[in-house]
Amino acid sequence: MSEVVQRFDNWLINNGPAALVIREHLIPVEGVDGVLFPATFAESKDKVFKGGYNIDEFPDGTNVCLVDSVGSQANRIEPLFMDSDYSELIPQITVKAGSKKVNLLEAGHRAGDALVRCSTLQQELHDAFKTLLDGNAEPLARIAPTSLVFGAWDSRDTQAKLPRLIDSKIRAYNVRKLTRSAQFNPSTEYFDQGLLEKDVGKNVKDAYAACGFVHVPETGTHGGVIAAGGIRRDAVLHLAALRLLKTSTDEKTLALRRYILGLSLTALTAPTTGYLRQGCNLVPDIENPPEFTLVHCDGQRENARILHNDALAYAKSTASAFGVASALEVDFNKETAKKLVADAIKKESVKKDVADATKKKGK
Repeated sequence: MSEVVQRFDNWLINNGPAALVIREHLIPVEGVDGVLFPATFAESKDKVFKGGYNIDEFPDGTNVCLVDSVGSQANRIEPLFMDSDYSELIPQITVKAGSKKVNLLEAGHRAGDALVRCSTLQQELHDAFKTLLDGNAEPLARIAPTSLVFGAWDSRDTQAKLPRLIDSKIRAYNVRKLTRSAQFNPSTEYFDQGLLEKDVGKNVKDAYAACGFVHVPETGTHGGVIAAGGIRRDAVLHLAALRLLKTSTDEKTLALRRYILGLSLTALTAPTTGYLRQGCNLVPDIENPPEFTLVHCDGQRENARILHNDALAYAKSTASAFGVASALEVDFNKETAKKLVADAIKKESVKKDVADATKKKGK
């Protein structure tokens, strides 16, 4: 057997390390004092969070700002396996929905997404999730291995839950918030020129603004932040969680764990795009190189830098040993979708009836 395949076997045994941790220091392309625009979020249901940037403030005056969430990072990294250099590492599953074709890697909930649950793969995925609940992850790895890497929840069927093996997020520290203002001016004075009526109702005025016919000021909106305490990407590969994956035999279990580890290391070490959104283009801070730390179950830590090319070579060897299925295109099934909707309506109706009965009984 190739030595490459066996390279990380000591990570896959029961007393192996707990995690591989990467800390990558980042700066805006403008420089360390450049302005970056973090992600914005909607107001919380309880109104405690008013919406906007997610900044946690502490009694000592420091704060931490979430620049890119765990879910967002996963959605940025996973499509890597569609690229030609990586596509042969996993089965390329495509769902044809009308005139559009969607790769499973682009589906928001991965193997648990409504798109694939309403395809001709529905029964096969259902059986794979059920088998997973019985302790065998191999069938799901044959269809959707990245669901084992980035996590999935079959919330609308078997309730099978897969934890994320890769946990990556970007935070900025001790940020100073900025605001910005803007003014839109129309191409001509439509009212002075007699091109539009001026004395109209509110609905029409709103329509004028929507169409770009009037002056629209915008003041005091989010203007980004300056990260006085730096920006850092923290990424963790949870080896302890990976070792929970099993199949029907010890030999197959080792092959599965090697394969999933190969995918995970490839994803974890791949050069990620620094362009997260308008106004947020980040690059590595070359004066602060990334830190790779292998954390053992007893708390001991050791340096464990892994180059991406080495991770990719390991992934190719383990994928070959595990066996990767051929690409497959399946169709979206409208009748299955209709049935799912009907079942959901029925469940909500039952919930309402139970709630109403409980309320009456309480009275």
